[in-house]
Amino acid sequence: MKLEIIPDEFTKAASVLQEIQAHGFEAYFVGGSVRDALLNKPIHDVDIATSAYPEEIKQIFHRTIDVGIDHGTVLVLVGEEQYEITTFRTESTYQDFRRPDTVTFVRSLKEDLKRRDFTINALAMDVDGKIIDLFDGILDLEQKIIRAVGNPKERFHEDALRMMRGLRFASQLDFTIETNTLSAIEEFHPLLGKISVERIAVEFIKLLLGKNRRAALLPFIETECYQYCPGLKKHGEALFNFSDLSNRPIDAENQAWTLLIHTIGLKETDIRNFLKTWKQSNQMIQEVQLLIFGLNKRLSGDWQVMDLFNLGLDAVLSIENLLYYYDQKSKIEEVKERYLRLPIHNRKQLAITGNDLLDYFDEKPGKWLGDMIEILEIAVVNGQITNNKELLIAYAKNIIDKE
Repeated sequence: MKLEIIPDEFTKAASVLQEIQAHGFEAYFVGGSVRDALLNKPIHDVDIATSAYPEEIKQIFHRTIDVGIDHGTVLVLVGEEQYEITTFRTESTYQDFRRPDTVTFVRSLKEDLKRRDFTINALAMDVDGKIIDLFDGILDLEQKIIRAVGNPKERFHEDALRMMRGLRFASQLDFTIETNTLSAIEEFHPLLGKISVERIAVEFIKLLLGKNRRAALLPFIETECYQYCPGLKKHGEALFNFSDLSNRPIDAENQAWTLLIHTIGLKETDIRNFLKTWKQSNQMIQEVQLLIFGLNKRLSGDWQVMDLFNLGLDAVLSIENLLYYYDQKSKIEEVKERYLRLPIHNRKQLAITGNDLLDYFDEKPGKWLGDMIEILEIAVVNGQITNNKELLIAYAKNIIDKE
């Protein structure tokens, strides 16, 4: 098979392959970029495999970086572009189920492709667009199947993360996992306990954000892979409920975590610990906590003005979008208009500061000051008083006098 129209990403990198070939070596585009080209999907990273050894690549190209030279990978800089070029290789046993004990460089493309995870990723393409398909990857692409290269048990024993990758591809590509491959995942799923949470989290998030996450969630649950994911071991039934939500793709990572956490019924006080076990950033944790708080509010009724103010427009609109998964109608335009009509949108816009109050009342800072600012903020947002410095001081004086 030959690509009739070669995507620009490959055309731009063609000179790299030609330069390697000019020195007597083989060179091919490999992996995900070839798969995505055949699926007419956007191409991100263009990876190159070659019969040239790392030191030979470094002699051919003058601008290189040793990004993974022990495993045969050299980063080659060409103008403003950079390409990972990896030597054909075979791998030994994987005693830790993550990394090969030894890597052996070879001159054979077939030997290199044999070690890859799935047939749809074991594709190569030459500079003219000719596809090298040694494991029926094109047929699997056409039939929308995720199939391990060779013996799936061997592939998953080599690198247990491949099980999560297979599930992720099922979601992203809307493919079905082939029977033998799925059986091997079911048999070897405990090996996920050997994989770092960070690596599992990357695949899990991509799975949740795929175009058909249900195609991945159901086998994820049925093979019991979820039992080796942080905080999910006791939530098998809730995960089935999660898979029953509308299968419309989720827009953002914080929304995905929000839907998952809400469905498994975590208390708001447990959200931080749950996401920490998934090694999520403090920023992500704060975003999800905010969305969960707002979603609970919105599912119980309409927004109050202070809800709009405290959450902010981005979070409010995100929550409105999440209503779709609960068969509730969103009010995106109405809510946006209500938010924009608020007298102020954050505390910095309040016409009075803590220093203004300290100067006027000649008091020392204390709890009273924070309480007063909050009272004034609520009054302005609710339209009880105009956001004017003199009026706010008078309002504050009236409160203090009554005390």
